[in-house]
Amino acid sequence: MNVATGITITEEQKKQYRDEGFFILERVVPEDQLALVRAECDGFVERQIQQTPPDQFDRKNERYFIAECYKQRNQLGEFVFGDVMAEICKATIGPDAYLFYDQFVVKGAEVGMKFGWHQDSGYVGHPHRPYLTCWCPLDDVCVANGTVYVLPYSRAGTREVQPHVYNEETKDKIGYHGADPGDPVIVPAGSIAVFSSTTFHRSGANTTSKRRRVYVVQYSPEVILNKEGTAPSSQAVPFLKDGKKQ
Repeated sequence: MNVATGITITEEQKKQYRDEGFFILERVVPEDQLALVRAECDGFVERQIQQTPPDQFDRKNERYFIAECYKQRNQLGEFVFGDVMAEICKATIGPDAYLFYDQFVVKGAEVGMKFGWHQDSGYVGHPHRPYLTCWCPLDDVCVANGTVYVLPYSRAGTREVQPHVYNEETKDKIGYHGADPGDPVIVPAGSIAVFSSTTFHRSGANTTSKRRRVYVVQYSPEVILNKEGTAPSSQAVPFLKDGKKQ
């Protein structure tokens, strides 16, 4: 166990990340940070509900994608740049890390939409080094409330970025068309599903009576530039350099 963070990332988990593209950490988010992120999420959702016109990915009362929240609420840095995330980055992408992107993903009660099979790198649109996604549920997650499903590399048949097709109806991209249902992540709030940007994942519909809230935070081992190579394609906030916080 890392004494500073109170979490253990085992050699087996590191190997699973390398070989299969993901691993799961249960109950690793400190309670005070979990409370902070929940409160921020609820505030963002209420503001988003009032937004006109809605974001292209949003479906009112069904699904909300609220992007680049740290930019707007630096209080989230306590979690985004905390010790737990530092340990995860070092165990996966290495000693250098930048905040690439962050967003709240909220599925409304009873009508929360599903989201199709995709790789996060499929949304970048040009070649880049794989980056890290930390999928952090703010509520206990299960099949009924639309948890994420991950597809191991060995069953996807690839670890390379695949072509993605835009779905006009659901406003998402689909990159896997096979029959494998994937493995559902069933964990309590404060856990983290850790996976590569080349790992296929999807999520189900929320059929429960409560919202399902998740904070997705992504880190890259270097600044990912836009297609033209002229500017960062997303946030590019320095986090770690040679394993130490910046």
